[in-house]
Amino acid sequence: MAIERSTRSFPPARLAAVARRLLNASTLCAISTVSPIGRPHVNTAYFAWGPSFWLVWLSAPQSTHSRNLRANPSAAVAVHDSTQAWGGPERGIQLFGSAREATGAAAEQAERIYARRFPAFVRSEFGEYRLYRFLPRRVKLFDETALGAGTFVTATVAHGALTWRRTEVYRANAGGR
Repeated sequence: MAIERSTRSFPPARLAAVARRLLNASTLCAISTVSPIGRPHVNTAYFAWGPSFWLVWLSAPQSTHSRNLRANPSAAVAVHDSTQAWGGPERGIQLFGSAREATGAAAEQAERIYARRFPAFVRSEFGEYRLYRFLPRRVKLFDETALGAGTFVTATVAHGALTWRRTEVYRANAGGR
């Protein structure tokens, strides 16, 4: 498979619409953190998302990923629709940025966002669990129906807007997929 750089750009409104659809496609995400000795750790969690494409999840402060975030807030998140069939149009979003426990006004806003997506959520039922907020700086969008076959679009996130940075197209080599 060859990866080719494309000059095809996408306007911010279109990128935002694609990102919103991708974030709505699943309630589960995979969160990648970095341990204090530089090892990767991944965790799956239910998430909600809010303004500027930030994400919120509920977690125990003693969990490995929560401890990792206290030491190093660098994180990446992947969201995809797990009902996709191999060989059909594929789609998903990767987000890169930082995360930490939400406190103060940010915690109140995170709780509202989380409860809106999960109406059965009752904060008092989760004891020591805390809400964490992930702030993306960069996203990578993959939606073959909206962007084209094998097309990955990278955008930066600033002030609630997505700005196109790069398009890469994955092309099958001769002889098949």
